[in-house]
Amino acid sequence: MASVAQISSGHQNRKRTASPATTQLARRPRYRALEDELANLKREHDDLRRAIYEAAQVQRRLCGPRHLRAGPYEFASEIFPVRHLSGDFISLSEIEGDVVFAVGDIAGKGLMAGMWFTHVVGMIRRQMSVLGDPAAALSAVNRDLLMNGLEVPLTTLFLARLNLETGDFTYCNAGHPPALLFRENNEVEELRAGGAVLGAISRALFVNGSAKLCPGDTLLAYSDGIPECTNELGTEFGTNGVLNAVRAFPGSKPSDILFSVLTAIENFAGSQRRDDDVALAVLHRFGSCKTD
Repeated sequence: MASVAQISSGHQNRKRTASPATTQLARRPRYRALEDELANLKREHDDLRRAIYEAAQVQRRLCGPRHLRAGPYEFASEIFPVRHLSGDFISLSEIEGDVVFAVGDIAGKGLMAGMWFTHVVGMIRRQMSVLGDPAAALSAVNRDLLMNGLEVPLTTLFLARLNLETGDFTYCNAGHPPALLFRENNEVEELRAGGAVLGAISRALFVNGSAKLCPGDTLLAYSDGIPECTNELGTEFGTNGVLNAVRAFPGSKPSDILFSVLTAIENFAGSQRRDDDVALAVLHRFGSCKTD
């Protein structure tokens, strides 16, 4: 007759040697629950990616047209975010027959900078439509940013208004990399007149600079993501890199110059991953001062 210990041991062995089918049945509800949870997470992830993609498309449309031709003038621009939504921006609009354009950089990347994008671009266009003057508009934008009581990100900006009849333009540079004016005779002017970074000093003074876009001249405005782009050795692309890329296509269409600069950056960076947004705008006046 089996002892109590033997009976107990046999019972434990039968528990340990439960059939695979029984084990699978026990685990099936847990597997199903995990599969459902993973499917839900994937749907949420896909929805988020779709929403970010749609927001990026809206953001780009708010910048204005990528390409504009008005008489002898042609404008081409592009932004390249490093994290879906861009903190760098371009604004192109018309006021009383003049072309108003801006290239700016909101501190930060991704969603945070992208959310400020719409607000800042809207403020610029509103103040320019009311005041019409770059320095006055940026002074008002700076004041409004600091008065809203929020922790606003710093913003650099190059803002200009171009008279299509004469080629004269007025600009204001708020702490942004200076735009470059390439003359037909190969001279280059840096457009630095302006003031402080927006959102930093409550009573900052902004002043206008002025220049003239003559036939054959090209204006290049860009964010610091271009000159500060680095290669595997940690060397920056720099302003000289921009100058060389533009000079490689003298007298070309703005779209050719734009992609020349962007290609030069990619070739320079090599395998080094880009870590900042990029914005680039090119404005060219066709014709020649020799025949104009």
